Amino acid sequence: MVEPLRLMTVHAHPDDESSKGAATCARYVADGHQVMVVTCTGGERGSILNPAMDRPEVLANMTEIRRAEMARAAEILGVEHRWLGYVDSGLPEGDPKPPLPEGCFAVGDLDEQTGSLVAVVREFRPHVIITYDENGGYPHPDHIRCHQISVAAFEAAGDPDRYPGLGEPWQPLKLYYSHGFSRKRMIAFHEAMLAAGLESPYTEWLKNWSDDKADPADRVTTRVECGEYFPVRDEALKAHATQIDPTSRWFGVPLELQRQIWPTEDYELVRSLVGETIPEDDLFAGVRERVSA
Repeated sequence: MVEPLRLMTVHAHPDDESSKGAATCARYVADGHQVMVVTCTGGERGSILNPAMDRPEVLANMTEIRRAEMARAAEILGVEHRWLGYVDSGLPEGDPKPPLPEGCFAVGDLDEQTGSLVAVVREFRPHVIITYDENGGYPHPDHIRCHQISVAAFEAAGDPDRYPGLGEPWQPLKLYYSHGFSRKRMIAFHEAMLAAGLESPYTEWLKNWSDDKADPADRVTTRVECGEYFPVRDEALKAHATQIDPTSRWFGVPLELQRQIWPTEDYELVRSLVGETIPEDDLFAGVRERVSA
């Protein structure tokens, strides 16, 4: 009997797991695989982005509320969940930007943080890890640090000489970057909405997208068909009620249009120990054969 395949996806804040790759996770759970979401910080410095939740008592209890939201989202997705326990760095604004808060995730000890993730990797023993690219998907300092420790942990977890005492070594077989917010995808939805006589939620985004800015879609190697699980993704998003307004543009494109125009979630294969045949449509491509053998 072939052992279950295991997928780990590493995120900076609670709600990131639901806006980046949630339908993929739900699909693999439904297929009988094991999925773990790792959240690096508690999202303590996040703003309240849903007007219906913008109340003093909510702001005063953000830590507890965001933990409860994350638990609900994990339940909806059917995934296991681990907190790494670091403190949200916040998103600095202004010119010049202020220094990051003392003790926050983005200015912490990189080696110690990598060790924390290595311990979880060795416990869960994932075959595949997903994280953000070198820009963090967008340049939030916590997203960039999440990228750094995820790549470092992928390389270190299988080495018995590194981080001794943090579990038996385990080498994941593939590492991916998630690429959810691409210009090509926005244009496809924008044009489909206009063709259907609907108002596009992407008009302003596209106006503000600089022509010289690289499009992450050009880096995609792997497209996972998961349109069937878009409703699960949306319910997981809504579980993060402090962050997601159910009347916002997140939900502006009808589900059937999404499934018709762009029924995949998209990734970049950046490290593989099982060879590669790209383009792919399965994060476990090559892994199945290795595990079976």
